[in-house]
Amino acid sequence: MAVKIRLKRFGKIRAPYYRIVVADSKTKRDGRVIEEIGKYHPTEQPSFIEVDSERAQYWLSVGAQPTEQVAAILKLTGDWGKFKGDKDAKSTVQVKEPKAPFEIDASKKSVVKPKAEKKAEPVAEPVEAPAADAEAAEAPAVDAE
Repeated sequence: MAVKIRLKRFGKIRAPYYRIVVADSKTKRDGRVIEEIGKYHPTEQPSFIEVDSERAQYWLSVGAQPTEQVAAILKLTGDWGKFKGDKDAKSTVQVKEPKAPFEIDASKKSVVKPKAEKKAEPVAEPVEAPAADAEAAEAPAVDAE
């Protein structure tokens, strides 16, 4: 069985993103795969590339052939150089700068209206039994013999 490392396409018509997969060379482009080893999002600026280096090295070592596109990605991540024996192979993938944490601007007023507090309704206390019933309950019962 000939094994290829290739791209599996996802996304909408003009917004593609890919997964780097290991699959049999005879399966369809988006068909059954053996293993997913990475992600590639070309529409982001800079492109998002993530490859599981350990698994890529394994599949290359057992004879899996990368397509041209995947070979270019593996060269960027440095995995192709490691496979070929270059000990100085480095990743040259550009990483997007992390977003700045959100800070509340104290000079602006809140647009959310505070919830009106509900008025506390008085809770009805239990009413005591009438005094007549209380006296009858205390009086001893008279036995008629």
